Amino acid sequence: MLGFVSAHSPWNTISNLELRRPYKSLRDDLVLPSATTLSNICQREYVLTVNAIKNQLPIRNKVSLALDGWTSMNKLAITSVIVYYMDRNWALSDVRLAFDGVDRLFGSRFES
Repeated sequence: MLGFVSAHSPWNTISNLELRRPYKSLRDDLVLPSATTLSNICQREYVLTVNAIKNQLPIRNKVSLALDGWTSMNKLAITSVIVYYMDRNWALSDVRLAFDGVDRLFGSRFES
């Protein structure tokens, strides 16, 4: 699944026999999921991730939304979306909402 998400491939690509053949040749007992199963797994993980982020954010508290961008030592352009807030002890806290590389042709792809 990670390969399909990373490659931004449509779920129905998994149904392509020519794509399935190399996987089967590498490992005959490999069971590849259907497009529906991949979609269901992704939706479930999305809900779990959103709930985990919501649980980290303060209730009835003001937050600041920040966008950050930088270039790593190996010339990768990175962008992120961060929520900052003060906790009960007045300590600055943050939650990262998105973190992605920037494609020089198409811009950033935030997919939370």
